[in-house]
Formats: sequence, structure tokens, C-alpha cells
Amino acid sequence: MSILAYIVVAIVAYLLGSIPTGFLVAKARGIDIRAVGSGNIGAANTFRAVGRTAGIFVLFADALKGFVAVELCYLILPLLGVTGPGVGIHYRVVAGIFAVLGHNYTCWLGFKGGKGIATTAGVYLALVPLSVGLGLVAFIVALLLTRFTSVGSMVAAIVLTLVVCLTRSDLTLILVTIALCILAILKHRTNIQRLIAGTENRIQFGKRKPEG
Repeated sequence: MSILAYIVVAIVAYLLGSIPTGFLVAKARGIDIRAVGSGNIGAANTFRAVGRTAGIFVLFADALKGFVAVELCYLILPLLGVTGPGVGIHYRVVAGIFAVLGHNYTCWLGFKGGKGIATTAGVYLALVPLSVGLGLVAFIVALLLTRFTSVGSMVAAIVLTLVVCLTRSDLTLILVTIALCILAILKHRTNIQRLIAGTENRIQFGKRKPEG
């Protein structure tokens, strides 16, 4: 029964994570987010291509996907006969992994998706809230210093990983966190290339020009 439970949790989490929020929000405005800016369906490209409100909405929606995927274990597992004093951390970690994979490789867009930073933040808000708080602080500081969202995202992923490694004892959680951090950085490889070339877009903190 535990194998079935892992499979069900993985499938549900993947499908939840695979909802292409940025693509859908941009599509509602008549924009194919994959054809503008960086081509990414995440919040940063939505912010630049569609607008601030849309970008903020996508940011929170993508984070919510990860959070809900993990928390749904509390509802799904009892239905599958998995009971006990709380839901095992390993089921919730599996849910988190597949929610991020769903976002990064969504089946609805040819298995091409976002970079998983917001969804990962949602996952760890459910698993290890402290890591998300410190990661958010790191993101803001890095963004203010560099005005590169890619730098802020990678710094946040690294800080989150360090916090988990230093504060948690579950080896599975630690290894998964390290793996997700590496995946997040790999998903930013084109940003890294643009940073080196000096062509990466900076965030403008001033007023945006009227859209349209």
C-alpha cells in the first residue's frame, strides 16, 4: 500500500505543479509568454512581458502549487490507508519533488516549463518555513544589490539549501534539497551565460511605462 501511496502522491503533485500559470495568464492577455522576453513561463518573465500585477499573481500562484501539493498529503494518505501521528515526511518530500518537476517540465507545454523557484519556495514553506524566510531575505538583498532576478533566485536557492542542511537531520530531505538547488541553478544556465556576456535584463524599480 505504501508504494501505491507514493505513486498517487507523485501523480497528484505533478499534475498540480504542471498547471502553467504564467502561460495561462499571458494567454488571457493575448500573449504567448514563450515567444517574448526570456521565453520562460515563470513570474519574472510574466512581470516583464505582461505587467506587474500579472507577475505578482503568477509568483504567488506558482508558490501556492508547491505548498498545496505538500499539504494535500494530509488528505490523500488517510484515504490510502496511510495513518499515524502525522503524515510521514518522506511522502511530503515526494510531493514537493513532483510539484517542482511538474512546474519545470509541464506536460501541457511539451514538457517545457519554468525554473521552479516560486514552486520550490511553496514546497519548503510547508516543509521548512524557516528556510523560506531566510531565502526570501537573501533574494531581496541580492535583487536590491544587483537588480537581477536570476541572481536573487540562485542566491535564495543556495541559502535555502544551507539552512535545511544546517537545521534538519533527515538525510532524505537534505539530499532532495541539494538536488533541487542544483536543478534550479541548471535551469538558470542561460541566465548565467547572459550574466557573463553582460546582456542579462535588470529589473527596473521605477515606474513602469503604461502597457499596450
